[in-house]
Amino acid sequence: MSPEFRLEQKRQVLADFPGPKSTALAERRKGSVAAGVASSVPVYAADADGGVILDVDGNSFIDLGSGIAVTSVGASEPAVVGAVAEAAGHFTHTCFMVTPYEGYVEVAERLNELTPGGHEKKTVLFNSGAEAVENAVKIARAATGRQAVVVFDHAYHGRTNLTMALTAKAMPYKHGFGPFASEVYRVPMSYPFREENPEMTGKEAAQRAITMIEKQIGADQVAAVLIEPVQGEGGFIVPAEGFLSTVSEWARSKGVVFIADEVQAGFCRTGEWFAVDHEDVVPDIVTMAKGIAGGMPLSAVTGRAELLDAVHGGGLGGTYGGNPVACAAAVAALDVMKEQDLNGKARRIEEIAREVLGPLVGEGVVGELRGRGAMMALELVQPGSKEPNPEAAKSIAAACLKEGVVILTCGTYGNVIRLLPPLVIGEDLLRDGLGVLADAVRSA
Repeated sequence: MSPEFRLEQKRQVLADFPGPKSTALAERRKGSVAAGVASSVPVYAADADGGVILDVDGNSFIDLGSGIAVTSVGASEPAVVGAVAEAAGHFTHTCFMVTPYEGYVEVAERLNELTPGGHEKKTVLFNSGAEAVENAVKIARAATGRQAVVVFDHAYHGRTNLTMALTAKAMPYKHGFGPFASEVYRVPMSYPFREENPEMTGKEAAQRAITMIEKQIGADQVAAVLIEPVQGEGGFIVPAEGFLSTVSEWARSKGVVFIADEVQAGFCRTGEWFAVDHEDVVPDIVTMAKGIAGGMPLSAVTGRAELLDAVHGGGLGGTYGGNPVACAAAVAALDVMKEQDLNGKARRIEEIAREVLGPLVGEGVVGELRGRGAMMALELVQPGSKEPNPEAAKSIAAACLKEGVVILTCGTYGNVIRLLPPLVIGEDLLRDGLGVLADAVRSA
């Protein structure tokens, strides 16, 4: 089943980019929006559909960012739009903690079925990825009676006080915002491109982390190990095969809760429903957000029933958590993912990305092409070395934008171009956008 789009799927940048309306809005923004909120693109959106974003001046951009992996089913998928309108026509809010409603229950049922493992599960809904992660840690601490939480180098988990502590990168996420939550411990990640020993296996890298945990913290003090199966902001780092499974097996043997942060990688983004599925890892708890509801704010924590039920009544929740309109959007988005086989489309996106961008590796500034499905990245280096090259990432992103392609950068060193196209993007449009990127890389 192929989607049909309202907007013409093409890129077009007018001569006066950024145009007068975007420029005027930028001036209004200066007097009204806090300076701490940054935007990577200097144009203002007016419409979006499929794989394109239309700005207020009539420019049309190929979207290779999906609002940071959110609009996987498209930014105005008709099924999601219809579900939102239908739900909002009845009620926009009652608070599930006051007057509950079926939509919350249905989303929980769907997530209990979709997430890995055949064990009994329970779900609780929130608004953002950071809320999901923070509550997953709360659940693990309550269930185990322990306090320590283990996270990894290059991790990103959010912007709240606890999730800033869990996040590795200081600038811009943590700088000046401390003190941070305690009992958070960081251990080495498997980062194959940057390992001192390039022959290190995933199992060996996992054992390195486990040894540090046991010696510096003590397994009996650890409530949870929290990891992104494919790291997002850290640089789309895919750990070596065997890393996740070894850490997961160790955690289970020690009574430690293994939490998979699937906020960015979940919901078909990597070509499976969840990134842990690539290695048949079954987490104790999964945190989810971003692509879950077609652009509406919703997040979730799903895990072993005995863990979630260990929290006292009233210990979990929030005024807007599991908003009825967002729940309706999630049900519709999940249906679209299945009906349109977005896992298969993500795998096809990877095939095309490797075909177009693969020849760039090892030449000029490209050190590595990596990722899974529609979560692909180029790590940029100084030619002839592995020295990070953040300047190239900035210049390439700017060059692509001038040609009508929106791409995002990331990475601990600011030197990674990440590709997160809508999973419904047409192949011709995708090839056009990747071709612009390839030309910009060659020019760099």
